[in-house]
Amino acid sequence: MLQVRCDTLQVLLWRRALDPHLGRWSLPGGRLRPDEDVETSIRRQLAEKVDVRQLQHVEQLAVFSAPDRVPGPRVVATAFVALVPSDVDPEVPEDTGWHPVDDLPRTAFDHESIVLRARDRLRSKLCYTNLGFALAPAEFTISALSALYSAALGYKVTATNLQRVLARRGLLSATGAMAPSGRSGGRPAALYSFTGDGMQVTDPFAVFRPPAGTR
Repeated sequence: MLQVRCDTLQVLLWRRALDPHLGRWSLPGGRLRPDEDVETSIRRQLAEKVDVRQLQHVEQLAVFSAPDRVPGPRVVATAFVALVPSDVDPEVPEDTGWHPVDDLPRTAFDHESIVLRARDRLRSKLCYTNLGFALAPAEFTISALSALYSAALGYKVTATNLQRVLARRGLLSATGAMAPSGRSGGRPAALYSFTGDGMQVTDPFAVFRPPAGTR
């Protein structure tokens, strides 16, 4: 599960209470019940294990099937990406915590590679789909949205360029409301929303390019 928190893309992990890899940080997961589909299982397990229910988007990431990925009997895992809007601050259990994706603690099994694969999937889809809706609150300023995109992509995306691209794709709608002025005063910023809350491919060959001389 990914969320932009404190201007950083973060993942929710919990400490394993059992061997193998007792005490290491791991992704929440579990077995699929006979009476549920995979997405229902994902949402149930996140609710049961880390008490998170406010998921804006869920999609399958990949199947991880290396014979030695888990000690003992072979275990094949189907991993999913779940996104939480930045204005949601779920209360999580004491054994659970948010961690910067680019500075992970020691994880169990192959969970670090799963997290990094999810990060790369998100970064790719932010460029050619409207998936930013799943990271953003219902209403936002363009500068706040550019901060979310910058944190998720790992490089600066200017507000002007982001607004131009998303407006050209028909993804932004002005709400007519204004954000409260900051402590320094100044002109209030306009509030926007995404025009839809389901993922769509909007420009299959698009990419937000980092500034010259970076990455």
